[in-house]
Amino acid sequence: MNDFLTNITDIIGRLGALFKSYNFVLDTIDILIVAFVIFLLIRFLRESRALYVIKGMILILVTYFFVKLLGMQASSFLFKNVMDNALLILLILFSPDIRHALESVGRSRVSFFRIFGLNQSKSKDQRNKKAMSEICKACVDMASKKIGAIIVLERDTPVADHINASTPIDAEVTKELIGSLFFPNSPLHDGAVVIRDSRIVSAGGILPLTENTDLSSELGTRHRASLGLSEQCDAVVVVVSEERGQISIAHKGFLNRDISEGELYDKLSEYFAPVDLIKNKKIMAGRREKDNE
Repeated sequence: MNDFLTNITDIIGRLGALFKSYNFVLDTIDILIVAFVIFLLIRFLRESRALYVIKGMILILVTYFFVKLLGMQASSFLFKNVMDNALLILLILFSPDIRHALESVGRSRVSFFRIFGLNQSKSKDQRNKKAMSEICKACVDMASKKIGAIIVLERDTPVADHINASTPIDAEVTKELIGSLFFPNSPLHDGAVVIRDSRIVSAGGILPLTENTDLSSELGTRHRASLGLSEQCDAVVVVVSEERGQISIAHKGFLNRDISEGELYDKLSEYFAPVDLIKNKKIMAGRREKDNE
């Protein structure tokens, strides 16, 4: 009993000494920085193929342990060389993901105004709304005619490094222009249209295919290309299926399939006009309450 009380007293004493030496400003900032770095690391692992590589490394470590335990000299020599160069191997394996992460940090425009959705002028808001509306109309029209299409909407990270063989265009986003670019047998109909700042900047682009092998066999090249690009940057990719006439949207490696025109507009608003989306939801909720009364 005395030993237990002594241990409790010792723990309380150590905690008291810790709090006495705690510098509220510097230590709090220090903790927040560490927490932010851990958050970025977890997000990096979730958004990249790092988890699969980590599983492979764990398997190699377990194998190395048993090889050492059983005294296998040749295998031990091989695994020892692998482990000695593990850091270099990881840097080579993760070089595209590390480059993408650093690009995202360097090119992102983070500010107080952006966080609260106050950085866009009214004219830019109107252009965004018009572009989203034209994209939705064009996608619905092409889906009804079973015309395949893939539309890339660039966000913070430039997509030019990930798209090949695109033809430069500088034009306003309209339903008619999008329809003509994807019209069957037109020179650019097989590639992707890229939209930046509510303007069409290129067409006929070739996107990287996803390396995810767990996808449904129903997904064609357009869907796999949309996922491939969304895994490498923060772009939003809208896909119209030529076979089924369905609309899908890809972002951050996830694909929402068979969505309606209203769902597509809500999704685009979520990515490009979140403040307006919240306002619209409040307005709709208010209208429903009045109807119920």
